[in-house]
Amino acid sequence: MNHSAEKDGAELDMAYLTTMLRQQAQRRQLYENIAILGCGYVGSALASAWQVQGHFVTGTTTRQERVTSLQPLLSKVVLMKGEDMSAMQSLIHNQDTVVVSVAPTGASKASASTYETTYLSTARNLLQAIQQMPSVKQVIYLSSCSVYGDLQGGWVDEDTPVDPPDPRSQALYKAEQIIASANNQQTKVCILRLGGIYGPSRELLATLGGLAGMTLPGKGDRIINWVHRDDIIGAIEFARLKKLEGIYNLVNDSQLTFKEQLKSVCAQYGLPKVHWAPNQLSLEGKSARVSNKKLKASGYQFIYPQLLN
Repeated sequence: MNHSAEKDGAELDMAYLTTMLRQQAQRRQLYENIAILGCGYVGSALASAWQVQGHFVTGTTTRQERVTSLQPLLSKVVLMKGEDMSAMQSLIHNQDTVVVSVAPTGASKASASTYETTYLSTARNLLQAIQQMPSVKQVIYLSSCSVYGDLQGGWVDEDTPVDPPDPRSQALYKAEQIIASANNQQTKVCILRLGGIYGPSRELLATLGGLAGMTLPGKGDRIINWVHRDDIIGAIEFARLKKLEGIYNLVNDSQLTFKEQLKSVCAQYGLPKVHWAPNQLSLEGKSARVSNKKLKASGYQFIYPQLLN
């Protein structure tokens, strides 16, 4: 036997094996098992983006009628509710990343008790499941800037004490606290506090254009913070790749009053101006200028930094 040839062959095999193992390690970093709790407007678009990248994406819905429409966007569709502990454990098993994008059906009309069931039960069960599943490296929870409360137009950042003004916002903040408690060296928890969402099928023309030509009560001086759907997807992916932890505000750079926003939309689309009646009682809600400096300082670049681009 040619011992030299045998040695060369062994070295070649070892070099090949080393190369293959390195490639497999790279693949494990590149392609993940990802679970999206709640595949609504944001979650379904996020699922589609991750599927294109080659991830194995499992998404949930609470409605049977949505299963068929979600199947092309997901590797696996799960029909479940967050208060189902057994279903939650099954969902989280062997996941690398978990995104929480839940919302009550008909969220604008949902009761406080529905909010508590949707957010708090989901958060508690998710926390317990994560503690039992060492595979989870990243949890990204979509919350809301509404938890800051009414600052009467003043600036807020992630260090500003929150003051949830109503039971819905209080449920959102309590869910933040529950999920944040899962953060440790192995599992990073990132909380994104979102502004109002707009984007495809939720265009500003449809949202605000219906007010064109009307006379509205008050001065229109409430600050409304917005974020484009694509920037939510972009920020979630950024958080996943960077393994971000902690709280980040996710709003664009447009710190405009409601009056300024309506003026811009009407001018952009050639619509009649909105008029205001300062002497009439306005039922405008909370107002705060939400800073996105922390997220931008971390390296994220907005796709849609302005309300109208």
